[in-house]
Amino acid sequence: MAHPEHSPWAPLDLRDPPGWATERKLSALREDAAGCRAVLARSGVAFTALAPAGEGTCARPDRTVLTDYPLSPRQPPTTCAVAAALELWLRTGVQPAARELLGTDVERIEHYGVFSCRRVYGRGEGAWSEHSTGNAIDIAAFVLADGRRITVAGDWAGAEPSAEFLHRVRDAGCQVFGTVLSPDYNAAHRDHLHLDQQARSLGGVCR
Repeated sequence: MAHPEHSPWAPLDLRDPPGWATERKLSALREDAAGCRAVLARSGVAFTALAPAGEGTCARPDRTVLTDYPLSPRQPPTTCAVAAALELWLRTGVQPAARELLGTDVERIEHYGVFSCRRVYGRGEGAWSEHSTGNAIDIAAFVLADGRRITVAGDWAGAEPSAEFLHRVRDAGCQVFGTVLSPDYNAAHRDHLHLDQQARSLGGVCR
């Protein structure tokens, strides 16, 4: 098939360029861990499937680790849907933006964590956070191959290339994640990009 990225029937391969059918295929992986891991294998992505952990509201039946992904300080287990989106985000959003705007590659992506058994904003009641099942990751900074460190806390505002880069990668995240929250959303996200794969009946959230 000449352009599988545009066909809803072609198996998803993360190495294909994004097409109009890609977002729908990614969305379908949010509730299909086995199918998602088949996509990672088909796409040549190195990963490890870990045993389930936790129980109740914070059970994590899907724990997938991207073994070669440049996350720091460690490679945390996420849901497979988050892992697949991270892989596509790096290849089609993060690295192209870094090369165009900053003249080099991203060597490391720093994060604040994935799993936290808590409700949204740590409240005592209300909806449970996507972090409670490992279905979210908070991105704090990007370290470039030339040693520069671009942080959400310090570089989001302004007209510098570093700020444009952060806005560009936020917008790219909106194409592959179900939810993307940035400093433009509220003060609670002033120092990170929240990326998750919450299953939604229609569309996503991009702020």
